[in-house]
Amino acid sequence: MSEKKTEESKVEKKTEESKVEKEEKVKKHTHKETAEVVTLRGDPPQGALVPSNASKHSSTKSTEANGTHHVVSEEKKVEQTDKPVQEEKEPEKKAKKTAPKAKKKPKKSSAIVARGKRKKSIARARVKVGKGQFRVNGSAINSVQNKYIRELMLEPVKLAGEKALQVDISASSYGGGVMGQAQAVRTAIARGLVEYFEDDALKQVYLERDRSLLIEDPRRVEPKKYRGPKSRARYQKSYR
Repeated sequence: MSEKKTEESKVEKKTEESKVEKEEKVKKHTHKETAEVVTLRGDPPQGALVPSNASKHSSTKSTEANGTHHVVSEEKKVEQTDKPVQEEKEPEKKAKKTAPKAKKKPKKSSAIVARGKRKKSIARARVKVGKGQFRVNGSAINSVQNKYIRELMLEPVKLAGEKALQVDISASSYGGGVMGQAQAVRTAIARGLVEYFEDDALKQVYLERDRSLLIEDPRRVEPKKYRGPKSRARYQKSYR
């Protein structure tokens, strides 16, 4: 009887040990699942271990449905969220490519260039900030020997008064004769001063003094015809 009891006790011990081992295995298995699975309600339960080898992008999310846990990886969500971001960036790049480049505005030069004509002569005057110097064809105005021509070219400068001392004027002329060039330079200087100072009062002074200071004279010499020394004159006959 004693032997049977000892054998039964051994069998009971073995069965208890096997039950204990199974429970420990089940606990370990559930412990790992709780470490990997994140419930929808919030943070993981206390005491749950987070595996060290788990990567940032491979963290999983579990959902409870009909008593079962469905694990959803966040990698799919990252791909879904990345798509609209890329789609938003693409039209911005296209808009940048298609947008026309803004043209640079030309820098305004401090000098003003004006033109004057008389007969076959053409003159250009350049007006810029200075100390009242006046040059014609590269030489000073005082180098012009003919007093009448010199005063003719200086007329718009004298009418401007003290304003003419704030600028430097350099004029050049070509074509035609001496008087034609002088009158063309006169018109070019008057136009340049009015455009530089943008003064309506000065413009009115020029127009009252002489209209040809600002307005070019359209008249030209009539061409010579045949059977005469000039355009209208004719050779006279001594008989009749």
